[in-house]
Amino acid sequence: MSVSHETVHPLIRKLATTTCLVALLPIGMGALVTTLKAGMAFADWPSSDGHNMLLYPWFRDFATNPEKFTEHGHRLAGMLIGFLSIVLFAAAWRLGRGWVRTYAFSILVAVILQGLLGGARVLFDRQHLAMVHSITGASFFCMCIVFRLMCSTKWSEWFGQRDERLTPVGAALVALAPVTILGQYGLGGLLRHLHMMLNEHLIGAVIATIVCTSASICLLRCQSSLLRKSGVGIAAALLVQLLLGAGSYVTRFGLPMIGYVATSGSLSQAVICSLHTVGGMFLFASTLVAAVSMVKLWRAGCLSGLRLDFGVADGRGTAV
Repeated sequence: MSVSHETVHPLIRKLATTTCLVALLPIGMGALVTTLKAGMAFADWPSSDGHNMLLYPWFRDFATNPEKFTEHGHRLAGMLIGFLSIVLFAAAWRLGRGWVRTYAFSILVAVILQGLLGGARVLFDRQHLAMVHSITGASFFCMCIVFRLMCSTKWSEWFGQRDERLTPVGAALVALAPVTILGQYGLGGLLRHLHMMLNEHLIGAVIATIVCTSASICLLRCQSSLLRKSGVGIAAALLVQLLLGAGSYVTRFGLPMIGYVATSGSLSQAVICSLHTVGGMFLFASTLVAAVSMVKLWRAGCLSGLRLDFGVADGRGTAV
C-alpha cells in the first residue's frame, strides 16, 4: 500500500492509540480463556446462555463460575473493540482520505471477521478454530500498531535522517524476524490448544531468539533514530518473552531437578501462561514495526546502505 505522509488529523491519531490499547482487552481475556479452558463455557453465540450479550448477569459468575465470567468478559471486550473500530472508521472517513480511510476500513473488516471466527469456534466447538482465532487476534493487534505508527507526526523528522549502517544482511534479518515470530506463535498455539509440538516450540524459541537478537543488534547500530528505537523494542520484548516462556514451562511442566511439581489450574500457571501468549503478540508487533519502518525508510531513499549497484539507469547511463 502506497502511503503518503500528509498530516493525519489529531482525532484519528488519538483514536488509533485508543484502539491499540483497547485491543489488549479481548486479546488478554482470550489468552486467559484458553488457559482456563473456558472457550466452551457457553454453547451458544452471539447469545450467552440464551441471554442478550449485553443483558447477561455477568458479575454473578465472578466467584461461582470463573470460566463463564472470563468467557463473557472476552465477548464484551470484543464488542467494545468492534464499537471503537466503527468510530475509528467513521472519523477516518470524515477527517481522513486515501490510505487513512482504506486502513481504517481494513481494521473494521478485520474486527468483524475476528468476531465471526470466534463465534464459529463456539458453534462448531473446534479447537483448531480457537487456535486460528488466537493467531488472527495477534495479527489484528499488529495491524492497529502499524496504523498508529503510520499516523505519527514524526515521519518528516525520520525521513530527514540518513542511514548508511544497515546492510542487506541486516535488512534480511529484520524482514525475517516477524515471519519467524509468527511461525513460533503458531507453534505455541498448537501447544496451547492441541497439546502438541512442545519440542518444536522449544526449538523454534531458540531460532526466534537468534533471529531477533541478530536483527536487534543490526538495528541498534543504525544511525536512524526510528530504526534504533525499533531495535530497542525488539530486544525488550524478546527479553520479557523469554522470561515468561521459562515461567510458563516451569508452571506447566514443573522442574524435577529442584523438586518443583507443577499444579494444573494454579493461579500462577493461569497468569504466566496467559501473559506468555500476550508477550508473543508484543514481540510479533515489535518485529513487524521494525520491518515496516525499514521498508518505508528504504522507499524514501533514507537507507543508503541498501542501495544496490544495479537499478534504473539515469540519463548518463549510471545505475541508481
